[in-house]
Order: sequence, then structure tokens, then C-alpha cells
Amino acid sequence: MGEFVATALRFPVVLFTFLLVAVILYWLIVALGVSDMDSADVEAFGLGGVPLTIAVSLLVLVAWFAALVGTVLLPGGALVSIGVLLGALLIGLLVTRLAMAPLHRLFPDDTGASRVDFVGRTCVVRTGQVDQTFGQAEVTAPDGSSAVIQVRKAGDDALGAGDTAVIYDYDPDGEFFWISPLDSSLT
Repeated sequence: MGEFVATALRFPVVLFTFLLVAVILYWLIVALGVSDMDSADVEAFGLGGVPLTIAVSLLVLVAWFAALVGTVLLPGGALVSIGVLLGALLIGLLVTRLAMAPLHRLFPDDTGASRVDFVGRTCVVRTGQVDQTFGQAEVTAPDGSSAVIQVRKAGDDALGAGDTAVIYDYDPDGEFFWISPLDSSLT
């Protein structure tokens, strides 16, 4: 065990050892719930698509291990140590980059707003009537913006301008929403 610690504290491994300790402390803090995981993505060196903290953690871990193995297998002077340092960084970047593709599937891109997001929201009819073939209504998005949407209503009950309704479905083929009158006793 003493030789392992001595190697971990020898140049160039010691540089990665301190970074590895910081990474371990960070993940302990996240695991304890004191901090949230950073969700920023990194695009440098082809490492995009996963949170920055995961990419950096993997890079540090792989570089530390490569430097540890390189230091044990290639004992030598300052030039060899610098070569091990550069080699460990290169190996860390390559392995991390290769690992990003499968990890990217675990962190899908934010798809942004979708029309389906309006389903379940209330809307206000803006046309004189809404029936099975015609109608428009105004709906407010979660971010506070409003949109005028095409709506349809099943049944014979007519909805008119100013009436409040609930959006209960979206028809992607017709690109319109199905609405139902809002029962005023529920509000």
C-alpha cells in the first residue's frame, strides 16, 4: 500500500491525484444532496452531449490511471515524466471522447417546446364559434407567452368567443387541438 501511495504522490501522477480527490469530493457532495449536478454541456474536444461534470470526472479518472500505470512502467527522469503526463492527458481525452457517444444517449437533448405541451391547459375561444371543422383559441404557455391555435370540438354544443375550454388532445395530422368546454363550477 505504501508503494501505491508513494506512486500516487509522485510527479506526474500527483497532479491528477489532487484533481481526482476534488472529483471524489464533488460527487460525495452531490450524493449527499448538498449540491445539484451541473447540467452544462461541454463541446470542446468532441466531449459534448453529457453534463460537464461527468465528462471532466471521467477525463480525470482515466488520466490519473494512465499516469499511474505510466509512472510504474516507465520510471525515469524529467523527460519521461513529462511524456507520461502528456500521454495520460491524451489517453484521458481519447477514452472520454469514446465514452461520450454511449453516455450521450442517457442525456437526451432538450427538445424545447412542443405543441403537445398545450394539452391539459385552458384556452379562450377567439372565433365566433368552434365546431368539428373550425375554430381558434388563445392559450398561454408555461413561460407566459400566448399563442392562437386551431381548435375543434366534438358534439353539438357550440362554443363562442370568450368561452373557456380545456385542451384534451392534439391531432398531428390535422394540426389542431381538441377542446372541451370548461365547467365553470370547477374553477
